[in-house]
Amino acid sequence: MNGWMLRVSRWAWVMTALPLLPGVAFGAQAATDAAPVSITGSYLAGRFAQQHDDWASAADFLQRVLAASPEDAGLVRRTFILLVGDGRLEQALPLARRLTGDKVGEKAGDLSLPSTLLLADAARAGRYDEALARIRAVPLDGMAMLVRPLLEAWALAGKGDTTGALDTLAPLRDKPGFNAMHNLHAGLILELGRDMDGAAKAYAGVLDDSPPLRVVQVVGGFYERTDRKDEARALYEAFQARFPDSQFVASALARIGGGKMAAAMITDARQGIAEALFDVASALHQEGVEETALVYGQIALHLRPDFPLVRLMIGDLMTSRDQPEGALAQYRAIGGDPDLGWAARQRAADTLSRLERLDEAVATLEGMAAERADRPEPLIRVGDLLRAGKRFGDAVKAYDRALARVKVPESRNWSLYYARGMALERLDRWAEAEADLLKALELNPEQPFLLNYLGYSWVDRGVNLDKARGMIEKAVRLKPDDGYITDSLGWVLYLLGDAGKAVPVMERAVELRPLDATINDHLGDVYWAVGRKAEARFQWQRALSNADDKEDGKLIATVRDKLERGLPERRAEAK
Repeated sequence: MNGWMLRVSRWAWVMTALPLLPGVAFGAQAATDAAPVSITGSYLAGRFAQQHDDWASAADFLQRVLAASPEDAGLVRRTFILLVGDGRLEQALPLARRLTGDKVGEKAGDLSLPSTLLLADAARAGRYDEALARIRAVPLDGMAMLVRPLLEAWALAGKGDTTGALDTLAPLRDKPGFNAMHNLHAGLILELGRDMDGAAKAYAGVLDDSPPLRVVQVVGGFYERTDRKDEARALYEAFQARFPDSQFVASALARIGGGKMAAAMITDARQGIAEALFDVASALHQEGVEETALVYGQIALHLRPDFPLVRLMIGDLMTSRDQPEGALAQYRAIGGDPDLGWAARQRAADTLSRLERLDEAVATLEGMAAERADRPEPLIRVGDLLRAGKRFGDAVKAYDRALARVKVPESRNWSLYYARGMALERLDRWAEAEADLLKALELNPEQPFLLNYLGYSWVDRGVNLDKARGMIEKAVRLKPDDGYITDSLGWVLYLLGDAGKAVPVMERAVELRPLDATINDHLGDVYWAVGRKAEARFQWQRALSNADDKEDGKLIATVRDKLERGLPERRAEAK
């Protein structure tokens, strides 16, 4: 989602009070296998797991601690957040009741997330009086200034009070940046109340020049159901023009062509509350507030397990937090959805590749390619995964098959020629690779990575050096903060015999990419060429420290030789 959702950042700061710790993946199996017996050990292991974004293990450990210290409110809150984020909402519900005192209607203080879960659970069971009381207990400050009107309005809608729901929602209309959110939910509430004219007016206020997918789904579906199929088709086609590979548009247009219509997006207030929670979670996700976005997303899924957009978002959040198994489960749960199943299966294939299950990933994509013989994207992704796995010959074959599906190459196809060119270059089939790279450049002459790759390849071979220099200089202008492109420019200056000019360029490259072994090595060569030999040896030593033993064997041997003997006079005549 975009537009108004990005403006929610003003509220994001209040979530920093949550006791959440950022990090990288820890691995649930490692955590549980090494589970300590002592309470102190469990607490420390839980904090460590949380720091490393392994919420499943963290929740397991802290539940053990909580059993021994049930009155520790901070521990209850931390464990509650972890359980919700891990999707274990049934286990989190008792903790939410403990945090709120389970006294419906009393002020909830800063306990908006436990109250939100309890509200959602009440709505799930149709207890809208309870849901309304719980959300009204949350003070209107911080994030609640956005969340509470949405959830309160839907709770009123669940009681059949459409007028009250719209009055409750009204304050959002006057908040800068939230008018579109107001109109979207007002339209959904009015449509649920069978006021189609009112819904049409509200939805008209949501549309702009580039509405996001969910808005297109909601409004387009409304147009279909109210005998405005031409307007629905125009909305879908405009979205397709912006996102030509969207499967949603293809299925929507096929539905209209077949004389069918979209089902209603919201059939009860429970689903409306899930929609509101998804919108909030999406906004937080866009702003990088991932932990809280995950919590809101999981609560939305508690209300509506058949909500593919929520599952897609949660899968993406888990991917970014290096939780591939959890992400894969979410993507696979969407696989059969006519609108989002295609995107979910592509993400599932990428996730399988991250899990080093490359054959399964390729099989998934090959299945998609067989289903849609007109679409090159699955085969392109097969090629990309095989190339990443260094199976360059197989990658070229996949790209060949993808190109056979491209009838007339367009500017957006530049990346396919670029990818095949890179694979061919790794196979030492340079003439074919160069042809592909030139074709890619013809389709997209302003692409900095392409300009750099072709220019550097020429430099690497000692050909077209002046032209290569111009291309790489252009790439640097287009992407001045990219260390690899800056390194290419410094290196071509060095090979052209202008080491003096190369020095500040290479120093900038190392500043941008201080841990890259090749760039450190290049700066060492340039320093040596201008007589700064102590600094050269320092950079070569850094290159050794940053090199990967498996990936950089040749570089390591070369650098060790230079540390022992220095650098002979090579400049342009040697690499």
